[in-house]
Amino acid sequence: MSFAAATTVTRVDSSTWQGEVMPHWDIVGNANGGYLLAIAARAAVLASERPDPVTVTGHFLAPASPGPVTVHTEVLKSGRRFATVRAEVRTAEGKPLVASLGSYGELGPVDAVERVDAVPPELPPIDQCVKVEATDSFPPPFMDNVELYLHPEDVPFGSAGSPGKPRVRGWFRWPDGEALDTLGLIVASDAFPPTIFNANLPVAWTPTIELTTHVRERPVGEWLRCSFNTRFITGGFLEEDGELWDENDRLIAQSRQLALLPRG
Repeated sequence: MSFAAATTVTRVDSSTWQGEVMPHWDIVGNANGGYLLAIAARAAVLASERPDPVTVTGHFLAPASPGPVTVHTEVLKSGRRFATVRAEVRTAEGKPLVASLGSYGELGPVDAVERVDAVPPELPPIDQCVKVEATDSFPPPFMDNVELYLHPEDVPFGSAGSPGKPRVRGWFRWPDGEALDTLGLIVASDAFPPTIFNANLPVAWTPTIELTTHVRERPVGEWLRCSFNTRFITGGFLEEDGELWDENDRLIAQSRQLALLPRG
């Protein structure tokens, strides 16, 4: 199923939208966080009547299983350039799953000063990278809905051969030629395996507490070059900072995710 179809929402009333968390967009039975946040952002785009998320933050309140959901939106402010929208995804029974706050606008060419003190991650050609193939467990079914090719130096995970650096780099695109839009960048920012898997630490899955995606431009081309890094694993938390670059070598999005280290 395409990303556009899997995140479709329909209007119920002026502030309520109906959608569905689709099967096979999950990580070990629970919907991928970026995918769930993209459903909220889809409704917010429609509520704001602005085509692009500019910055979206989601706080994850409960795991999401496949099934119908409602998205409740509130336009807090609608200005000349941006609209600020709160959106909350709930189960059909009313249980909150994710609460988001975002600014939405229309991205395009801007006549402004630029300074970029970074370059896209150096990646081997796609056919020399390691494709992530979905399984029933790990890698999870979600990986059937994206194409990920990882830098060979950043695999394997959780073994004596892992690089010991909490970093994951690779190529991303939608399967079957689906066009990549700004809503899709929210999913791309949460599609890669957690950086902690490469840290050679006794840590398994790390649940996401909060995910923020900043979108700077609309992507050009099918493929993204992505890099995710963690510098601080302290106090029972870790951050994961992401950069997403398009085929024109433009930084089109950044992300930061705060994740929780399991106790014990």
